Amino acid sequence: MRVSDFDFDLPPGCIAQRPATPRDAARLLAVGGELRDLGIGDLPGLLAAGDVLVVNDTRVIPARLSGKRSGGGRVEVTLLEADGGGAWRALARPAGRLKPGERLTFAAGLTADVAAKHDGGQVTLRFRLDDEALAAALDAHGIMPLPPYIKRRPEGDRRDRDDYQTVFAERPGAVAAPTAGLHFTPALLDAMAARGVAVARLTLHVGAGTFLPVKAADTRDHRMHPEWGEIGAATAAAVNAAKAAGSRVVAVGSTALRLLETAAGAGGRLEPFRGDTDIFITPGYRFRIVDALLTNFHLPRSTLFMLVAAFAGLDRMKAAYEHAKRQGYRFYSYGDACWLERTPDGTERR
Repeated sequence: MRVSDFDFDLPPGCIAQRPATPRDAARLLAVGGELRDLGIGDLPGLLAAGDVLVVNDTRVIPARLSGKRSGGGRVEVTLLEADGGGAWRALARPAGRLKPGERLTFAAGLTADVAAKHDGGQVTLRFRLDDEALAAALDAHGIMPLPPYIKRRPEGDRRDRDDYQTVFAERPGAVAAPTAGLHFTPALLDAMAARGVAVARLTLHVGAGTFLPVKAADTRDHRMHPEWGEIGAATAAAVNAAKAAGSRVVAVGSTALRLLETAAGAGGRLEPFRGDTDIFITPGYRFRIVDALLTNFHLPRSTLFMLVAAFAGLDRMKAAYEHAKRQGYRFYSYGDACWLERTPDGTERR
């Protein structure tokens, strides 16, 4: 399909700069046979006993660092993924001036050498710290890697250390939040448990490329950046039991959905999984595991908007987004949410 099919206009004033307070005070647009304006607090009423809510328990690391080059001048890097042995793939600015072998100093005791340069402003950095020491240094000196449409001072904002982390966050490794999970509170989880809704966990370490617009003209020419994920045996068993009983599997966020669909085996059974996924879901994809999706409002021309168009229909999602703009919904990572029901045949509804 043409990438331009997934374009739409969004006034800058629609982009949320801070999350709702409290988190479960965010709005919820239910997109099914009709559009319903609800709130996140209404989510338990959309679920039924026996449904399984699958959440992503990845934890965002403070992956942005500012420092100085050994050759002079400032540098800013965003760590993207670990390559092992203290090496990290990173996005650097300005990348063009960096040279292999150059040392970058971010703070006392926190330095990295430029091991290699890559296309797209990326470099490989090698830190002289073990994983535990580097994690502590990032916690002390790093900045949360917010997407560029959330405006902050260069030094960041300490509030984002909490705001950009879900209540499920346990396993460090993401450089972007699984944003649908940002709406949950202990009280909301208690309300769902009271309805007999189970919560199952998986891990997908979200990469920075997840939220970027697609630059290719045709979706067939786009390649997803691999992201590491894991689904344990307990989650696979809970999902398969729900499917066998006729209950629904509800993905909290596109990241959870992508990993569930990656691990779908023969006959629609979920298999335990550990490894990379680069699944790219566009209209025409037949979903095998997920029955409903809670997700935020996404960027135009992004892989995430393509995914929700595949799940609920492109025309229906475009109409839902136009309704959301008229009704003052807040968009993107810190914004409001959508409840999406899968099209009956699992393919795009036009």
